[in-house]
Order: sequence, then structure tokens, then C-alpha cells
Amino acid sequence: MATSNMQGKVCLVTGASGGIGKETARELARMGATVVMVCRNRAKGQAAQAEIKAASRNDRVDLIIADLSQLSEVRRAAGEFKQKYTQLHVLIHNAGTINGERKVTPDGLENTFATNYLAPFLLTELLVDVLKASAPARIVNVSSYAHTQGKIDFADLRGTRRYSVVKAYGQSKLAQIYFTYELADRLSGTGVTVNALHPGMVVSSFNSGTRGIVHLIGELCYFFGGIDVEKGAQTTLYVATSPELVRVSGKYFSQNKQGKETPSSKPSYDVAIRRRLWEVSEALIDQSERSQVALAK
Repeated sequence: MATSNMQGKVCLVTGASGGIGKETARELARMGATVVMVCRNRAKGQAAQAEIKAASRNDRVDLIIADLSQLSEVRRAAGEFKQKYTQLHVLIHNAGTINGERKVTPDGLENTFATNYLAPFLLTELLVDVLKASAPARIVNVSSYAHTQGKIDFADLRGTRRYSVVKAYGQSKLAQIYFTYELADRLSGTGVTVNALHPGMVVSSFNSGTRGIVHLIGELCYFFGGIDVEKGAQTTLYVATSPELVRVSGKYFSQNKQGKETPSSKPSYDVAIRRRLWEVSEALIDQSERSQVALAK
């Protein structure tokens, strides 16, 4: 159980209606933080919000409803946050998805890539000014060991040629690592740190988006090596609140290493790829924004 004092801190947690996201939000509220939950489903979000308020005895638990697979919703969520808050000390990108079949977002993007990677990229971009103004502040990217199986396929980021759930998920999680390291360099000297983590093999409903052999393998992994959401949230909480990490940035942490820094995959340190991915990501986001403007006319 994390014991850091978070009184006076504002924390935003995406994907906070269930699993380790809800547990993370609950523990931050127990530490005294003002917690802003970003959830896709209103009913689930409101139920989780009420549960967290009761369990933490902290009424400073807010709720923003947004489907982060849609970049327009990411923009709206950021705008809604800024209307109410002038400070943000911890931004936790926890929301994620895994899809057994290829899904396309309204932006024309592959759903896994959009939700797990582009949404955090854009949300950070939109809130980074508030983070800088609140420094020392932290950005926490909940990635996965699955990044070790990932490869950035620049020729097919939308997964149109041959969709594979393993390829799509691994790519999105590797992209998060590249994003972490590049952003850490760009934020150097600002007082805002950014780190990524693997929470462990957490037993939750996350695997429900898969089917067939992939679903079976996931269930077996959970059965033989899974941890509960309470343990799964500990690495996130450690990276988000530990005083010893106040100046640590651009690192990867793993539950399997008791929350301590550990190397990510060898390909994840390729500076050329991470810079190219950044440029491609900005282009995809700009394209989405232009499309939204055109539709509004």
C-alpha cells in the first residue's frame, strides 16, 4: 500500500472506472489528492466515483466522460479539465484496449493504436502547459511487457494489410515507450517528469476484448501468474507518488522488479525511430483536427 501524502495535489487518471485504474484513483484519493477520473462509460464511471468517495472519505473525486479512442473526445476532455482546474501534478495514462478484431475509429485510425498511444500523446500535448505550471509534476504511462513483442510498422500503422491482435497491441505499447523517452528529453529542465511502467499480469476484465486462442492464452497466463488489481496498481502508485522519483524521468519500471527501474526492450532505445514516430503522430493528429474542422463547416 502506497503511503505518500498527496494533499493539495491534482491527479488525472484515465480508464478509472475499473481494474487498476479504479484502484489507482482510489488510493490517490485516500492519500488526500484531488482525483479527476476520465471514463468512457457514464454509468460505470459514476458508480466508481461514488465507490471511491465512500472508500476514501474524500469528496474531491471528479468525473469526465470521454471515449479516448476518438481524438475529438480527447480534445473535449482536456478542455473540460482546463475549465475547472488550473493545476495538474500527476497525469496517469492508464486507459487501454485490446481488440481481437480490427476496429476503426471515427478518425480512420486503428482503435488499439489510437486508444493506447495517440490518445495519451494528444492529451499530454493539450495539458502540458498546466503540468509545467504545476511543477514538480509527473506523467505516468501504463505500458506493458508486451512492448517487447512490438514493432512500429510505419507502412501500416492503421493495420489495413493484415491485422493481428498481438501485433497491434505490442505496437501500441512499444509506441508508449518511445513516447516516454522522447517526451522526457523534450521536458528536460521543466520540472515535469515522464516515466513508463509494466504493472504486471493483472487479473481483470481487460482480456475480454480478445477471442479464440489469444483469449485462451491470456486466461491461462492470468490463472498461473496473475496478480490482483490491488497489487497491479502498486507500480503505478509508486511511479506517480514516490518522493525518491521526483527528479527521475525517461525510465521504465516493472512490477516484476518490485517497482524498481528496469531496462525496456533493446529496440525501444532507438532514437531515430522514436523521433520519426513523434513526427508521424503529430501529422496524424493534425489530419484529424483538419477533418473535424471541415465537418463543422
